[in-house]
Amino acid sequence: MMMRVATFPQSDQMISNALRVQAVMANEQVQESSGLQSEDFGGYGSGAGRVINLQVSVTRAQSYIDASQLADNKVQVMYSAVGSVTDIITQLRTQLSAATTGSSTATASVINYAQQAMAQMQGLLNTQYDGEYVFSGARTDTAPADLSSFDTGTGSLTTSDTSYYKGDSEIASVCVSDSQSISYGVTADNPAFEQVMRLLKYVGNSATLSSSDITKALDLASNALDATSTVQAKLSAAASQIETASTNQSDYQNFAKTLSTDLTSVDVAAVTAQLSTYQAQLTASYSAISKIQSMNLASYLR
Repeated sequence: MMMRVATFPQSDQMISNALRVQAVMANEQVQESSGLQSEDFGGYGSGAGRVINLQVSVTRAQSYIDASQLADNKVQVMYSAVGSVTDIITQLRTQLSAATTGSSTATASVINYAQQAMAQMQGLLNTQYDGEYVFSGARTDTAPADLSSFDTGTGSLTTSDTSYYKGDSEIASVCVSDSQSISYGVTADNPAFEQVMRLLKYVGNSATLSSSDITKALDLASNALDATSTVQAKLSAAASQIETASTNQSDYQNFAKTLSTDLTSVDVAAVTAQLSTYQAQLTASYSAISKIQSMNLASYLR
């Protein structure tokens, strides 16, 4: 018993050291299996704030990417619709040119075409994406083009008429970063669309067209075609800006993810090697402890 009391401090110190090694091994075993330095932010010490900020920025970047994708989809839908409007006005101008010959058949043909094209224009201006009208401004639940009272009489080739429009003046935009917002919306009362609607109304509701009427209609058709081309160009530019902004956010997100991984991950191979070292150290420690604790005066005197 005297020998055991005398060796207690040494035995106690060895046991404490062994328990510390065990604790380190347990932590490294978790690191080996998860590939992370810690299972919670507390294990990152002073670096926890930086890790949290990086993870928040990754989430925020994803929200910008999602918003950009939605806006880009809407722009593509609008661009396609405006392309169809261009086709309508191009065909109308072709038929108006044919009617300059004074042919009654050509005149009747262009009038009939204008009547059909008016219904097509209404459908195009009432284009929807994901259940929302894209040309209504902020009133996305309201069809922007209503012809119930608009499509009566010939109206005027020189006086603007947007009485068909039921949306508002809000231009859609998307926030693509903390400091950048891109406007991309077009409303159905845009001058390009208004000119097309005015022209179709005049031609489609006319009983016949004089030479003067056709000349004025051709001038308006040319102006409308230029205006719709301008709208398409603006939509294209907006799409390019949105896609660039989305790419920038994706690049930043990848960078932030990589940096976060560098801050939170461990070298699994190195940890595995370290565990082997600790295992050997722990085995030796417990072997020494076992020998010390088995010592007694009787065995010493033999």
